[in-house]
Amino acid sequence: MGYVSRSQDFVDSSVVVDTVKKVDTKYREDQFYIGITHALLQDKPPGFSQRSLSLGIQTGFVRDFPINAARTWAIAPGIGYSYLNLHHNLAPTDGLEFPSQILESYDRNTLSLHYLDFPLEIRWRTSTPESHKFWRIYTGFKVSYLLADKAVTSSELANFTIKNNADLNHWVYGIYLSAGFNTWNIYMYYGLNSIYKNQVVPPSTNKVKAFNAGLMFYIL
Repeated sequence: MGYVSRSQDFVDSSVVVDTVKKVDTKYREDQFYIGITHALLQDKPPGFSQRSLSLGIQTGFVRDFPINAARTWAIAPGIGYSYLNLHHNLAPTDGLEFPSQILESYDRNTLSLHYLDFPLEIRWRTSTPESHKFWRIYTGFKVSYLLADKAVTSSELANFTIKNNADLNHWVYGIYLSAGFNTWNIYMYYGLNSIYKNQVVPPSTNKVKAFNAGLMFYIL
């Protein structure tokens, strides 16, 4: 008489497989940022003109603090770095009454500015725990401290470089707005005080403020 061998699978009833995805109800958004802008200077003295692209780059970290149960509103203080490379015909002077002069002709005239930024923003977004693709509107106030500066002028009459110009404001501040969907966000910053300490060139009382416009990208 033959025997048939059968195998039997036993299921341990004490083992429960959790197939439910956990929802992070305490999520935070957009902790790191990087932006690229073009500077359009405002309150310009007579005869002032910009040449080529005045590039700006900024990056930093903010701490997201949601302030409502749905986490669609938040405040976000942070710290960052920004760089401006301005191309224009406003050249620094050395030891004269006014910090700058308008150049009639030149080959190169740039002003490079490095800032330590302290942003504070109010945030609205349509994010949910399940999706990080959402609409956003962030607006804020930013204070920046000038870390270093360098002006380079090249013309038929002279070639010179000036660093740590005492006529530049060490503290500048302004308001900004960032808005968009998912990856692509427009960004605008308007300076509320001057890049320079005093009036720039005679007889103007204008002080040259920054207006930067471009794109902002966020990373969790």
